[in-house]
Amino acid sequence: MSTLDGREGPRDECGVFGIYGPGHDVSRLAYFALYALQHRGQESAGIAAADVGGHIMTLRDLGLVNQVFDEQKLRALGGDMAVGHVRYSTTGSNGWDNAQPVHRSDRREVALGHNGNLINAVELHTELRERGLSFRSTSDSEIIAALLASHEAERIEDAAAEVVPRLKGAFSTVLMTKDNVVAFRDPAGLRPLVLGRIGERYCVASESCALDIIGAELVRDVAPGEMVSIGADGLQTRQLVTGAREAFCIFEYIYFARPDSRMGGDVLQAARGRMGEILAREAPAPNADLVIPVPDSGAPAARGYARASGLPQDDGLIKNRYVGRTFIQPGQELRKHGLRLKFNPLPEIVGGRSIVVVDDSIVRGNTTRQIVEMLRDAGAREVHMRISAPPIKHPCHYGVDMSTREEMIAHGRDVDEIARELNCDSLAYLSLEGVYEAVRGDRERHCDACFSGRYPLAGTDDANGKYALELPLVRA
Repeated sequence: MSTLDGREGPRDECGVFGIYGPGHDVSRLAYFALYALQHRGQESAGIAAADVGGHIMTLRDLGLVNQVFDEQKLRALGGDMAVGHVRYSTTGSNGWDNAQPVHRSDRREVALGHNGNLINAVELHTELRERGLSFRSTSDSEIIAALLASHEAERIEDAAAEVVPRLKGAFSTVLMTKDNVVAFRDPAGLRPLVLGRIGERYCVASESCALDIIGAELVRDVAPGEMVSIGADGLQTRQLVTGAREAFCIFEYIYFARPDSRMGGDVLQAARGRMGEILAREAPAPNADLVIPVPDSGAPAARGYARASGLPQDDGLIKNRYVGRTFIQPGQELRKHGLRLKFNPLPEIVGGRSIVVVDDSIVRGNTTRQIVEMLRDAGAREVHMRISAPPIKHPCHYGVDMSTREEMIAHGRDVDEIARELNCDSLAYLSLEGVYEAVRGDRERHCDACFSGRYPLAGTDDANGKYALELPLVRA
């Protein structure tokens, strides 16, 4: 079954939020924070809430945040603290059992949300089952929850101090016990996690845009390998793992995070604009007379490209922003006309012109090929594709679903061959050096494995696939 969701690029992973806030409407704050993080996952959403010392109530379901929750449900989730999650599946299929927060009551009650992917999930899953623990899901997030919920330490912080060094992969995690909210980040810092303050209370979130929407102040990033504990005594921090190579995902700058989020002290809209400027310097299109973005992902880089090249910019493609995922096949009659579910070109803008089309990435190439064809049908004289990222040639094993190598259009092809495959007049990608110049970052502190094949964590090549936990669960 194929999907026609209009985005054939890398799938966003997940978004997490947690707050300890007696005196605040914590579930409502969690709802709006998740609303701001909706771009990170559109398959399911959930919130868990509790009064201090009370039982945790969890509500989660498939769908968008505003489909899962309404006023009545939010009122039922009253309490002093809450954790929330939006999901796109990277380990385990898209089903209700795999929606988060994960809620377990082993030795202690916990609700947990996780952004990332464990590369030793199968090994840990086997160990826990041999200890007699059962699982309701096929998500690696429940493995983390089970390790913490069943741990013999009296304090959840001490349990985390022993569990976190055993986890391999990417895991920006928030969890709640009956007493406090705890968050920790993997030692490489692969996925983002920030600390915020609202009044005298603290919260954590995947991105700073979630803090903006609820009126919270960005304090700082949670450091790689660090744990923060938020409770009655305020904020406590503890470095659980030291000395690891930092490897923050470079694709967060290019695509995943919202353009109004801040990462590395810089708003991403500005960094993406610089990517376009550098792309214009590296790959000019001398015969072009117009720059257009692929909306909305290519817009910041297109503005940068137009600024640096001196070319005018316009909107030659109009995006239908109300298109969600559809599993309905278009049928032969619509196929022969070219299904314009997501984008519609404007002949009055592109007709008779040589245009530069700027987008942030190409993975399989299906959408890009269709865009080129639509622009030619609309009368474009030439179509020059410019991509504000290098060619994606390798899969991500750290919490991003971006196809297998064989599905990637850049696999085994050079740029000229890709251009012929897409039927564009020219194609150019931003160099990896250009990306790091734009983000003002150091390659030794980032992960760029999807471009370079250089995975920062040992054992990645043997990592489990998305459905690795399905089979053991069925057999049990």
